[in-house]
Amino acid sequence: MRLGWLVCVVCALAACSRSERSGSGSGSGSGASSGASASSGAGASSGADAGSGTDSGSSADLVDIASIDPSIRIEIRYATTDNFTGVAFYPAARCLLRRDAAERLARVQKALAGRGLGLKVWDCYRPFSFQQRLWKLVPDARYVAEPVAGADGTPVKGSKHNRGAAVDLTLVRADGGALELPTEYDDFSTRAHRGSSAASPAARRNADLLEKAMAAEGFEPLPTEWWHFDAPGWERHPLSDQPLDAPRR
Repeated sequence: MRLGWLVCVVCALAACSRSERSGSGSGSGSGASSGASASSGAGASSGADAGSGTDSGSSADLVDIASIDPSIRIEIRYATTDNFTGVAFYPAARCLLRRDAAERLARVQKALAGRGLGLKVWDCYRPFSFQQRLWKLVPDARYVAEPVAGADGTPVKGSKHNRGAAVDLTLVRADGGALELPTEYDDFSTRAHRGSSAASPAARRNADLLEKAMAAEGFEPLPTEWWHFDAPGWERHPLSDQPLDAPRR
């Protein structure tokens, strides 16, 4: 059953990609009818919210984490085929976050560096139109946060990722070497839940270390995904559709 669902999603995403390459879509995520799908599965539903803040896409305080702390490693899975769909649907491998969240993340990185460790990010800000595209492909609230827009197209409900106030990441060695964690990214099973007994002792220790480092800077962990954290004050930030490939800040 699960395999069939994944095949349907991959086929639909591939069809979207072919359509965009032929010129029918911009792939920039700058409008409700453009952009590709965003983080999916459990990772897509993480950070679901119905806060009141919205904007038209200017989002002047979205900053590139590389400009705040270039030592944080960037591996945006949805800009590659190395994700559960097997399709690359982000137009740029960038980690954009609200400035406060980005500065907090930089402090986490500094604290971990003292232990010979560091961060690698998998997903950060996600344009609202990407969320809309994915919802059309997978309208299942267990896996995807439902994006809702008003009559004028203004976003009124979506994911905390759409606010630039959520981040998916992992813990690595200072040289970028992998550490054992409970599961792969976007694992849709209970094994990805925090404290799952299915993980090895080493994986649980590493996940706990990551959680404590993030919590020290105010990030709130999602119970069902060891890799997902929400920035404090997320509700103050508007849902946005700023393109991922906008000029760097």
